[in-house]
Amino acid sequence: MSFDFDEIIERRGTGSSKWDRMEKIYGVPADTGLPMWVADTDFRAPPVVLERLRELTDHGIFGYVNVEAEYRAAIGWWMQTRHGWRVAPEWIFTTTGLVNGVGMCLDVFTAPGDGVVLFTPVYHAFARVIRAAGRRVAECPMPVENGRYVMDFDRWDSLLDGSERMVILCSPHNPGGRVWTAEELRGVADFARRHDLVLISDEIHHDIVYPGHAHIPMPLADPSVQDRLIMLTAPSKTFNVAGLHTGNVIIPDAALRARFAARMEALSVAPNSVGQFVASAAYSPEGARWVDALVTYLDGNRRLFDAAIAEIPGLTSMPLESTFLAWVDFSGTGMTREEFTTRVERDARIAANHGPSFGTGGESFLRFNFGTQRARVQEACERLKSAFADLQ
Repeated sequence: MSFDFDEIIERRGTGSSKWDRMEKIYGVPADTGLPMWVADTDFRAPPVVLERLRELTDHGIFGYVNVEAEYRAAIGWWMQTRHGWRVAPEWIFTTTGLVNGVGMCLDVFTAPGDGVVLFTPVYHAFARVIRAAGRRVAECPMPVENGRYVMDFDRWDSLLDGSERMVILCSPHNPGGRVWTAEELRGVADFARRHDLVLISDEIHHDIVYPGHAHIPMPLADPSVQDRLIMLTAPSKTFNVAGLHTGNVIIPDAALRARFAARMEALSVAPNSVGQFVASAAYSPEGARWVDALVTYLDGNRRLFDAAIAEIPGLTSMPLESTFLAWVDFSGTGMTREEFTTRVERDARIAANHGPSFGTGGESFLRFNFGTQRARVQEACERLKSAFADLQ
């Protein structure tokens, strides 16, 4: 079966945050702008998901249901088949997306004033939720070696003051696109043990990995870390169903699991049944075939976008091993952040995430989402070349 990722799908006027809010937030015209900020894609969900949704609407009743067994079995099948990790059904909790999952973990495993370690730059919602919860962001900036982010545990050990209670890892990394090696993951586990930290491993991008790289779930890299490990996964980035707000919080350790379960019960957090039906359909052999085709298509977009960036003097796109999010450094242009951002937004009419929102180390960067039709990626490339034509 072939899948048409080139089909242009109009999202303007549909309530899409990505398309309908870019003018308000970035000043990029709604009618001619290209939104490359919000991390959803412009592709329809897989046919197997759409068929399940049609069955639900044809039935026409959306009352209380219990599909936990089917849903958890599908997650277990996916993790075992696609990632080699065996997940017991009782380990799985469902939250309203993974940012909510992070918030729940902060609520359960930390207290106001506690430090939460982030390896920056990193997904901007982490810091936002940490601060909103009255916790402190403890930044551990990542150095760049050979054009990509690496770990620096010796330096990071010296930055902590003992008030930290949690560390959040983004694996694969957003925005840098790193797929961490087993050695690096074991280093993170050792770091968490050394400082007695609960380790949150957000692995939401684990299905979008490019040839030559392989994602390793944290518990496979270091099984001994499971007594302090919380795993976060979701179908949202993989299958473009983020609006269904269905995230998986997977906790192997019984003691941690009991604490989390008690708080879920106290807050009466219940899953979205439509999201569970969709996840059950997506985590299937049919869904897997669609993901394989998607990764191939995104790899083509990645190569196209990187080639265009390489043609513009002073711009560097960090080599991506995962995700559909290009992390572009403008420091080589000698421009101020305001100047290069203005060129992208006003001249190229592209909305891209501002680097500083990802924390220390992001000051000279913009993040571009190329999870869209190739014709739009090509158009973005031409616009960027034009906006920086004086450098060429």
